[in-house]
Amino acid sequence: FDICCINIPSEHVGGYYYDGIPIVENQIGIAIGDVAGKGIPAALIMASFRASLKAEIRNNYAIRTICFKVNNLLYESLERENYVTAVYGVLDIKNKVFTFSNAGHNPPILRKKEGKIRHLTEGGLALGVIQNSEYKERVLNLKPGDVILFYTDGVTEAKNESDEEFGTKRLEKILSENPGLKAKEL
Repeated sequence: FDICCINIPSEHVGGYYYDGIPIVENQIGIAIGDVAGKGIPAALIMASFRASLKAEIRNNYAIRTICFKVNNLLYESLERENYVTAVYGVLDIKNKVFTFSNAGHNPPILRKKEGKIRHLTEGGLALGVIQNSEYKERVLNLKPGDVILFYTDGVTEAKNESDEEFGTKRLEKILSENPGLKAKEL
C-alpha cells in the first residue's frame, strides 16, 4: 500500500484531522475528520474527537460500534451547533480489505484499477448531532491499482482567482487521468 497525507491549515490551528492508527498486526485504522468551525475552538473539539476515537478503538473492533459510542460522547460534550464529520475505517493489509463507516464526511473517492469511480457514502450522520445515531459499515475488497482518496471540504471549497471552487469533479478528473501516479504525486 502506498499512502501519503498532507494537511495545510487555513489558520495556525484548525479542526481538520487525519491519522493512521495501529490496531493489531496487519491492520491499521484510517481516520479523517472535520469540525464545524475554525481556529482554536475547532481544534479543541477535534482533540476531543481524537481522544474519544482512540479510546473506543481500544475497546471495540466493530466500526459501527466505535462510531456509535464516539457520537454519543460528542453529543454529551458539544454545544448543539458543533459537530464532527469523519470517516473511520480499518485497512487489513494482509487480506487487502478496507472496512469503513462515513459519519457525514465528504465521501472518499474510490477509483478502481479499471477506471470506475465510486463515492464511499455508507455510514450515518455527522458525529455529535443526534444521540444514539446508528452507523452502517461497508467492506471493500481492494486490488492492486485501486486508489482511495480521502479529503476534506478544504480541498473542494478552495477557490481560484476567479472565485471558482475546485470541486469534487476536478478531484475525480485527477484520479481518472493519472492512474499510475504514486500517492505523493497525486
